[in-house]
Amino acid sequence: MITLRKVPGFKRMDLANQEQSEDTMGKHHMKALVLEKIKKLCLRDIDIKEDFSSDDVRIAIHTVGICGSDIHYYLHGKVGHFILRKPMVLGHEASGTVVEVGSRVRHLRVGDRVCMEPGIPLPGSKTTRLGMYNLDPAMRFWANPPEHGCLRKTLVHPGVLTYKLPDNVSYGEGALIEPLAVGMHAVQKAEIKPGDIAVVMGAGTIGTVTALAAIAGGCSKIIISDIQQEKLDFVSNLGPIRALNVAKESLVEVVKRLTGGWGADVLFEASGSEKAVSGVFEPVCPGGRVILIGHPGRPVPIDITAAQTKEIRIETIFRYRHVYPRALSLIETGSINLKPLITEKYDFANSVRAFEYAASMKPSSVKVQIELEKSSTDSAS
Repeated sequence: MITLRKVPGFKRMDLANQEQSEDTMGKHHMKALVLEKIKKLCLRDIDIKEDFSSDDVRIAIHTVGICGSDIHYYLHGKVGHFILRKPMVLGHEASGTVVEVGSRVRHLRVGDRVCMEPGIPLPGSKTTRLGMYNLDPAMRFWANPPEHGCLRKTLVHPGVLTYKLPDNVSYGEGALIEPLAVGMHAVQKAEIKPGDIAVVMGAGTIGTVTALAAIAGGCSKIIISDIQQEKLDFVSNLGPIRALNVAKESLVEVVKRLTGGWGADVLFEASGSEKAVSGVFEPVCPGGRVILIGHPGRPVPIDITAAQTKEIRIETIFRYRHVYPRALSLIETGSINLKPLITEKYDFANSVRAFEYAASMKPSSVKVQIELEKSSTDSAS
């Protein structure tokens, strides 16, 4: 379980005097990719105020992935109730190298290659103390206003939320641990049993990593649905996955045929499509599970009676918790291969171009990454 003794920006009254002498505070001048306003990105110098305590590490950022939420801020200036009101550095899927270590951090050293959980909860909140730190209402999350993201040269982060990459895991794969963690959290909520058959609705990045996590978790077969054939063609090559274009085939009929009429043991809704969400119960077997991952743009009606007559268990997830070490272990052992998901790379000087492409990328593209540093020792760089 993650517990936080000290987090930059959050001083509890009982520790304020005790820890003030341990902190070094000041503004750091660095180059960053800044979203100035809707559809206006600028690669420029910026001053960012950061506190560095004995529980923190300073990280030189190497690779950052572009997420759908980054694109929403770029195109629309908001995601849900988070609204862009002033210039903000983008990016939250990151890996890098430790360049400074606080005196109380024991598991990391200068030079370690790392990935980071981008959400920083309030240490003393009830959700954090109960282990549900991802649900902390006071959570600070990179590139969610008003917090700056990680598309910058360096940043300070709690050591407890920073994880050393195994030697055979590249910076590019390290930056993909964040979206993989979403799929991992969903799979843990599903309580998969060996041999289960699962449906994944949506073949985007999150749907794809959820399918990979479900296979690693014991599923014998995945049926993944989408309306973009290029995405389906890509994901069908990643394992025991039956790709299904719902514009051409019926998901319910295919599931019945592949399960002898019984239905899927578990269904992951990863598209956020209102139409998809409204039909999540029909392909599921009696006593099955439905895990809601995607975020529809507005409230969606669902047929509660259809769930009740099958006693289907409904679970929801929000981001992730306690899964980064497990995700890294699966990558290290080859149980999950993320390398094929990295379909485009841009250097830092071309960050604006990277976002322009990601905002209207080809259906065959999965993950666009930006490399702030080059490393001859990193296999995927």
